Amino acid sequence: MPRFEYHCTESLRLFGKPYEEVHCWLDEFAGTPEYGFRHRRKRHHESGILEAVALFGPEAGEVARRHIVSDLKEEGWTEQDHFPRDEADYVKMGLF
Repeated sequence: MPRFEYHCTESLRLFGKPYEEVHCWLDEFAGTPEYGFRHRRKRHHESGILEAVALFGPEAGEVARRHIVSDLKEEGWTEQDHFPRDEADYVKMGLF
């Protein structure tokens, strides 16, 4: 799993800022008793990107998408695959 520092460094390189708040928000449920590693199902999808934009502004959309793509690739997803729409779609895809 890409670490927080990796996501921030990648954002700094690609977007000019680390966007710590976006990465913290996306991974808020990581390590919690209820979700643990399966936290990605909560916000790592198109609906999560829209929430990030509503919370942090339009620039957060591409930052969140890049974070999610980096994480999805670790699970075997490729850019030719369907991008998850929401939590149910994420789970249906077997990515949880």
